[in-house]
Amino acid sequence: MPPETPVPWSYFLIRILFRIVLKIFYGTIVVEGAENIPETGRPCIVCANHTNSLTDALILVTSIPSQRRNMLHLTAKSTQFGKKTLTSWLIEAAGTVPIQRRKDFDEGVANNDAPLAKLTQTLEMGGAVCLFPEGASRYHPTIAPLKTGVARIVSTILSRNRDNADFEISILTCSITYMHRQHFRSDVLVSFHPPLNFRPKDNPELLEPVDFDNIRHVTAQMHRQIATGTFDAPSWNLIRAAKMATSIYAPLGTTMSLGDYVRVTRTFLDLFKTANLPDQAQSTDLAGQEDSDQLKDKDIVKLREDLRAYQSELYQLRIRDDRIRRPLSRPVIVYRMMLRFYWASFLFFISLGGLALWLPVAATTFYAVHNFKKTGPVWDTWDEIAQYKLIYGLVSGLCVYAAAIAVTFPIFPVTSVGVPVLMWMSLRWFEDAVSAARALVALGRLLRVTPETLSHLRDTRADLHRRVVHLAVDGLGLPADPERHFVVYGEKDKGRVVGRWANETNYFSVRRRRKRDWNETLRLYEQFDEDS
Repeated sequence: MPPETPVPWSYFLIRILFRIVLKIFYGTIVVEGAENIPETGRPCIVCANHTNSLTDALILVTSIPSQRRNMLHLTAKSTQFGKKTLTSWLIEAAGTVPIQRRKDFDEGVANNDAPLAKLTQTLEMGGAVCLFPEGASRYHPTIAPLKTGVARIVSTILSRNRDNADFEISILTCSITYMHRQHFRSDVLVSFHPPLNFRPKDNPELLEPVDFDNIRHVTAQMHRQIATGTFDAPSWNLIRAAKMATSIYAPLGTTMSLGDYVRVTRTFLDLFKTANLPDQAQSTDLAGQEDSDQLKDKDIVKLREDLRAYQSELYQLRIRDDRIRRPLSRPVIVYRMMLRFYWASFLFFISLGGLALWLPVAATTFYAVHNFKKTGPVWDTWDEIAQYKLIYGLVSGLCVYAAAIAVTFPIFPVTSVGVPVLMWMSLRWFEDAVSAARALVALGRLLRVTPETLSHLRDTRADLHRRVVHLAVDGLGLPADPERHFVVYGEKDKGRVVGRWANETNYFSVRRRRKRDWNETLRLYEQFDEDS
């Protein structure tokens, strides 16, 4: 086994700091497939989809258990190095390797010979390297075509070790799925897939001189694995339609893990995007098409369009599907509004002390993100919003902590522990208070909807429910009773609540809020896919 790569102290510090920050910023980070991660000493290239800039790398660093890998060597675009900023210091202190991109240089020429030599040396010593084969972070619903650099590195290393029969290098693909990548207390699913293992004796087709078709074949394998673990579609509308289908098939309150939710949604998504009609298909295009496959596609496209139309109606009214599924009488609505009002008021009151400490953090991150958004168009800035919130939140949070210690220095042994506890508990209380306030607002909106509109929406939903369940069960092989199935067969330790008693008691969990809706974020208004 190759010698282990030494781990710098700064890597330990960064890992601890950002593990705390990420657990604060994201409500639930669910890691699946950790058993697939090659252990320390086995050369490994970790590859993931890239939609959230530096946050993606931090998620991977903190999601890989230290008992599996002692260090993950990161790569980043060279333009982030050599600056007098905290982000630049963090990147350099973690031992990150700079990669040049052609578009960052006026001549369009990038020289990565030295970085590639460094990565090759690290891998041959048994290290793990993180690469994002899309080449750049981007805010887009589909995964970009992967570059062939990872496969070429594997080919180079196998060729250098062709005489070592026991040498093995792995490509570990990972899918990162953000429910709302830039929103506070949203959720993240990190799925590690079975590694692709390569040896000189087993993969002679990758030894130099190598046919480039074999390089493309390995790259295609990587793309398939990454794409099957997250949402990958040519348009946001397809993803929204798939989420709407999931909410009808497995309604609010179904005890699904985050992984189950993503897999069910992806199942609908795969069907919607493979229907061989465009997203805005017109009925006139179907004239004369009578074979069963074409009719099946016609039904799928019609369902997709009807789901989007129903979703748009709900968005206009700013109410959720669950309010239509379970109708309430007006007296019951008023009674529940009173309960939500008193409960939200109580939670807001007890969280005020800690919120005073959070105020400088919130103001700093808001100001930083507000200014950052002015630097470019949406498609070029939204993938870095979470990164800015994390960095500025970390800095301002440390400043608040230091100031609290300084002000209370005579009793600093107490405040050094009490301040973080107070800030965390106030955040948890505030999170529950916001949830209660959102329910209050939603019930108020429901009172304003006319009986005729509600009747129309219920009829529409009943028809959609029939068609979605028929498609899910008979066409996709999903369980006929999801509310019962996922209680028995779902993941029990992936952010899921089992049973009514656990649901009620864990509502007050100190560790994290037990969500019934994976679309939930910490916002005073409800988060809809239309405005995500």
